Amino acid sequence: MLIVEVKDSEQLSNALKRLRRKVRDTKLIQELRRRKHFTKPSITRRAEMLKAAYIEKKNA
Repeated sequence: MLIVEVKDSEQLSNALKRLRRKVRDTKLIQELRRRKHFTKPSITRRAEMLKAAYIEKKNA
């Protein structure tokens, strides 16, 4: 659970920015999207292989 303490002299917009940064850094939204639907392990492996091939081609 992410907790952002708002200090007395701090503006609410700054606290929201810190919260958004924490959510982005912990990759919480991406994890929720990934868990929304089940993906078979074979599809996950295929996606990883395609990504690796793309990166290899890009670096060559």
